[in-house]
Amino acid sequence: MAVGRTWLAPGGRGKAALRDQRRTLGNQLGHVVRFTGTVPDLMVAGEGVETVLSVQRVLPAVPHVAALSGAHLAALVLPRGLRHFYIARDDDPAGRQAAATLRQRAKAAGILVSDLDPREDNFNTDLCHLGPHDLALHLAPQLDPNDAVAYLQFEEAMAA
Repeated sequence: MAVGRTWLAPGGRGKAALRDQRRTLGNQLGHVVRFTGTVPDLMVAGEGVETVLSVQRVLPAVPHVAALSGAHLAALVLPRGLRHFYIARDDDPAGRQAAATLRQRAKAAGILVSDLDPREDNFNTDLCHLGPHDLALHLAPQLDPNDAVAYLQFEEAMAA
């Protein structure tokens, strides 16, 4: 078990102006920050909490997990019973390497796996620049068509 801490700027908008804005206590390897959903056989995993919550904004019914780093994403303990596993990777060398390692492990376990690629450096940047509706449009062709129809939220994204 581990505890992840992020120091925020005064007023809560952005991270604090500190060298180490994030710290972890405890054993984190293979474990994640979980964001629940109602779909038992799907899951989205990503590196950071911000990335994962940005994707969850338009896929709220799907369980999401944040590994808190590329190395921890690659070592994620895969839950049983997954039909389709989506990796919301960051667009940097660490994100690509973590996704490749995790993809290989998921395939070896017999799980259908797909990468979700951000338009910019990560999905939080995408959400900030595109807004929820256009983020949903960006994700739609990357999802299994049945998953996109069943779980991608365009109307909710537009209303917020």
